[in-house]
Amino acid sequence: MTILITGGDGYLGWPTTLRIATQTDDRVIAVDNLARREWVESVGSTSALPIGSIDERLDAAREVHGVQNLSFVEGDLVEREFVDELLSVHEPDTIVHTAAQPSAPYSQINGERANFTQHNNLQATRNLLWGLEEHDLTDTHFIETTTTGVYGAPEFPIPEGGATMENQGERDEVPFPAMAGSWYHLTKSHDAANMRLAHKQFGIPISDVRTAITYGTETEETNADPRLSTRFDFDYYFGVVAHRFCAQAVAGYPMTVYGKGEQRKPFVALEDAVEGLAQLALADPDDRPSDLTVYNQVTREISIVEIAETIADVANEFELGVEVEHFENPRDEDETHKMVMENDRYDHLIGGQSTTFEEGMRSLLGTLVEYEDVITAHEDRFLPGVLTED
Repeated sequence: MTILITGGDGYLGWPTTLRIATQTDDRVIAVDNLARREWVESVGSTSALPIGSIDERLDAAREVHGVQNLSFVEGDLVEREFVDELLSVHEPDTIVHTAAQPSAPYSQINGERANFTQHNNLQATRNLLWGLEEHDLTDTHFIETTTTGVYGAPEFPIPEGGATMENQGERDEVPFPAMAGSWYHLTKSHDAANMRLAHKQFGIPISDVRTAITYGTETEETNADPRLSTRFDFDYYFGVVAHRFCAQAVAGYPMTVYGKGEQRKPFVALEDAVEGLAQLALADPDDRPSDLTVYNQVTREISIVEIAETIADVANEFELGVEVEHFENPRDEDETHKMVMENDRYDHLIGGQSTTFEEGMRSLLGTLVEYEDVITAHEDRFLPGVLTED
């Protein structure tokens, strides 16, 4: 058996790769073009936690965890020839597709970056799906991390994937309508539609894992050695809100809540996100889904202002004086939206949430205080501003 993980050098992809490789004797192949490092550098920022080269990471995985089944292939999934060679040589039984340009704010900077984001993300997914069909690999379980952002912000509880539509007295189950709010989120809406079509036309078994805002610095595997750390971005463009707030607390910088901040967003701890992907990837072949299944990879919803207040309370334990300040919202969104998202399927998959949000923030701050110098050196990146030219 062969498991292929795209985006294997990324924030979510690297710890997922480690989790899977340590729990199976099957071949595990991580694939990445290492572009995330370049994108973050292009906006003038860096990872708060130092991260080694991919070779250093692989060496550490072998030394610390005894991993002998893990290899790395560098390449760009946008290039059709590379994908064809990748699939024909390795013939994966499972693909965990986490590779993408993942930042909504980055995709909103200008037309060039919007075009890049859509071309990069959509082309990579299409190449993989069509590659499975053209290389007679349609039994391969295709698992992709899309995003809960494809749902937008409806005023009713968001179902786990589908919706019931009624017209003129007739009812039917239909895909939930795409209501994405950024050029990045639209790529995942299109990916979801393309995966549905690939399942219908090619019969590929697909797990559409709609990933919530993911927070945390470590998993059980990465925590074993500093060389195994995954990246931690804290800037406006690549740092998710909880990460940015924690970094601001460490730097003694006011936590920047945009607008009222009463809108609730879906969240999942890195450990819980990794566990779900590993469970799907390592499922016994007889138990793998043959259909298209949507998972809402979320463990709870929390408002932006509650995030800031929670971090401010926890920061007191580290003697960090931090204030919460409200700024004009650069995004077009309902600042009071009370999101509710169903997650029964995903909750069952991981056996329940592993840690509370408050515990996650305590662990996160405990790690970040060690890297205060790196964060303060880049505190001008907390807010949108003039970017470094590519």
